[in-house]
Amino acid sequence: MKLTIHKESLQEGKQFIIDHMIQFNQGHFPVELRSNYEAITLLIKDECGRCCGGLIGEICWNWLQVDYIYVADEIRHTGYGTKLLQTAERMAKDKECAFAKLDTLSFQALEFYLKQGYECFGQLENAGGYTHYYLKKDL
Repeated sequence: MKLTIHKESLQEGKQFIIDHMIQFNQGHFPVELRSNYEAITLLIKDECGRCCGGLIGEICWNWLQVDYIYVADEIRHTGYGTKLLQTAERMAKDKECAFAKLDTLSFQALEFYLKQGYECFGQLENAGGYTHYYLKKDL
């Protein structure tokens, strides 16, 4: 069999990898955690339905993984980042998650996450000239 590697941006290929990785992982987690998976997309919308920010992540077995948080400049520092994070954390607690984890670069939101109770458990230097921080919060 001849195999080749292809670079593509199709959602179908991405979903294939995600689905099969989840299926593989489920065989290694305790039975009671295997069904505890949920993709999370939370959006901040204005009165016209225009998206002004949001959070993308997932509840995965016994943790919350936050992949992206974005709040538009015009509403930054008004508490919406905190509300997004608290909403996702509440969803995770309702599913009996033990912790939340995320990462950020030194020019992004390290201080914000520290104020939200996250602790840095690792970092990499020279990530594009910045520091890449890995954070965790017990729920």
